[in-house]
Amino acid sequence: MTVEGLKEYGLTEMSDEQVRDFLSNQGMGVLGLPAADAPYLLPMAFGYDGDERLYFAFFVGETSRKRDLSAETETARFLVYSADSPFFWESVMLTGTLSEIPGEEWAKHDAAMDNAWYLELFERAESPGTLRLYEFAVTDQRGLKYTGLPPGLRDEEA
Repeated sequence: MTVEGLKEYGLTEMSDEQVRDFLSNQGMGVLGLPAADAPYLLPMAFGYDGDERLYFAFFVGETSRKRDLSAETETARFLVYSADSPFFWESVMLTGTLSEIPGEEWAKHDAAMDNAWYLELFERAESPGTLRLYEFAVTDQRGLKYTGLPPGLRDEEA
């Protein structure tokens, strides 16, 4: 069934303001990078500037498929979702470009990283040259949400 078909059951598209609010209150999502064999999907903490840019801190080793694919890709996708129950969920799919931010510019983006989750494991394992900051510039977005019961389960009393 299409999104249009699901609207009669209560599915709604999120406005730009609702997408901004949702992203501002989240801190984790899934980054999708194109790869030859299949899309490369990564759970990622993110920061959000409140407008059209996300920020990711990559923890990388000497070799890193994530870093290599990020450098090669022209377009990436990022999915952020929250599913509190089968009857209350929201998701935002973002399309955009990904670029590494030079170390001397990291401080300019500190405020945007305020809502990002930081994994304690990575802080303990951090060593010089292993942390990279990336910017995801949003070129397209679509948000969907469902906040009710389907017909037949609703209290139909008048």
